[in-house]
Amino acid sequence: MRLGVLDIGSNTGHLLVVDAHGGAAPLPASSHKQPLRLAEHLDDEGAVTPQGIEALTEFCASATRIAEDKGCEEMLGFATSAVRDAVNSYEVLAHVEEHSGVTLEVLSGEDEARLTFLAVRRWFGWSAGRLVVFDIGGGSLEIAGGTDEAPDVAWSLPLGAARMAKAWFGGGTPSEQAVRDLRRQVRADIARDAGHLLRPGSPDRAAATSKTFRSLARICGAAPSGDGPLVPRVLELETLSGWIPKLMALSPQELADLPGVSPSRTHQIVPGALVAEACMDIFELTELEICPWALREGVILERLDQISVVTRQR
Repeated sequence: MRLGVLDIGSNTGHLLVVDAHGGAAPLPASSHKQPLRLAEHLDDEGAVTPQGIEALTEFCASATRIAEDKGCEEMLGFATSAVRDAVNSYEVLAHVEEHSGVTLEVLSGEDEARLTFLAVRRWFGWSAGRLVVFDIGGGSLEIAGGTDEAPDVAWSLPLGAARMAKAWFGGGTPSEQAVRDLRRQVRADIARDAGHLLRPGSPDRAAATSKTFRSLARICGAAPSGDGPLVPRVLELETLSGWIPKLMALSPQELADLPGVSPSRTHQIVPGALVAEACMDIFELTELEICPWALREGVILERLDQISVVTRQR
């Protein structure tokens, strides 16, 4: 069947159209995305601004038209941290549904971590053993770990790259003091619940997903996306730590010239790098494998599992 997955993230709105059936990997058929930057379209009270709501609604309406044109039988729409944490979340969702016809499910942070873990588990398979997964989004950081398809532990922290950039750097070039303060706060937040993941011992495999991790891996020497998803990509702690002082010294234009960095996300690179470094350091990981599957694929896989169960029961 052909499915549309509408992912309203804190940075980007992304419609992914896939051909999928149980027992096979979802095959991408079409992709449509637009920078929404909802994590940065919040007012001082934490509400999504009218401009942010309109941009989101227009994108959802266009995504619906594209999904219909591509022949999707079903569209799964969901929103993550920016909408989840907004004080006017209900109003945002109601406006989107009324004016675009799209009903968005707001995923909890734990569900976001759980579904991302499912996708990574399916990508690497059972040979990965005890698996840990990290995902830095625009609004939040998800951490999950376990030996099965459902993680034993999964949680979310408000440590997304866009959120950190706005809160700590104000969209400008960070001072050394701001970076030190952010580094200290990030590590304290991650370490607070680190024992949940550390108690069972070292993982057999550690992986990372998301645009932030992909960009950092590319900066640190990983293969470009054009080489395809099957090429192994790794982010090494030592290399990343060596890059952070260099990233702090670069102008936005110089950051945009780096491989794998989108011009619209240059201000998020340093906060994202600090969060990634903290994850690896606190959990004593020398490297992370970059997984091409993430939350969208997790949503698709769970839906396919549900359809398979219903089909077998008939």
